[in-house]
Amino acid sequence: MVTAETLTSENNRLLKEIRKAISRGSLTAGGLCVAETWHLLEEALGSACDVSAVLASSSAPSTVENCLGGRPGIRLLRLDDDLFGRISATANNQGVMALVRPPSWRLEQVFGRRAPLLVLDGIQDPGNLGTMIRAAEAFGASGVIAIKGSANPYNPKAIRASAGSIFRLPVAVAVDAASALAAIRQRRLAVYAAMPGAGNTIDKLDLTGEAAFIIGGEGGGVSEQLRAAAIDIRIPTLGVESLNAAMAATILLYEARRQRTQGR
Repeated sequence: MVTAETLTSENNRLLKEIRKAISRGSLTAGGLCVAETWHLLEEALGSACDVSAVLASSSAPSTVENCLGGRPGIRLLRLDDDLFGRISATANNQGVMALVRPPSWRLEQVFGRRAPLLVLDGIQDPGNLGTMIRAAEAFGASGVIAIKGSANPYNPKAIRASAGSIFRLPVAVAVDAASALAAIRQRRLAVYAAMPGAGNTIDKLDLTGEAAFIIGGEGGGVSEQLRAAAIDIRIPTLGVESLNAAMAATILLYEARRQRTQGR
């Protein structure tokens, strides 16, 4: 049975670390990510990641103990509702938060045979970034490269948007563009950059081979350095010039999977 500890002050060192990580959109000083919601707790427990601690508000169901299943090494910390609310990153929190040590992926681990790769170039919105990681897992991508200048994939908002995919899908973080291109070229992947004004549309191209899809930032788009190494492609639309970055990534990955599994 898990024995709960009670924390009563927001000046507690661990709670201060959590608040700092949330405000910065990063890991804690100890290298842990903040994963709120019951779903993310279950996803973390079901992954290969180490769950260091679980924080629960006093009104959270006592089933949190059952959820932990007596696993050794996981601290259960109880906070009153007011204190938990001051720590939480969400307006309407569910009263549960996990501190998880995320996997550390090397650049070579994001590549997979016959599976597309997603490259995120300057994606600023952590919600968009997390959604794209979720879409990458959903449609069979081998992994994700987050180019330097993109939001941190371990931002609590990105983790929530990924709905747990961040705990499983290989994601190389803060990779410089030159290193990413060198690794892609070494493996001879076709490189496509999503560009609203491109002449090539995804429904007319053969996307069944090994490929890297580059999605540019919400404001600046794909950088010149990466675009110079890629073929511009676009999603055919009616009445609108461009799509939200996460939506565009999702459609690209879906089309690549559709072509691989059903034929062009």
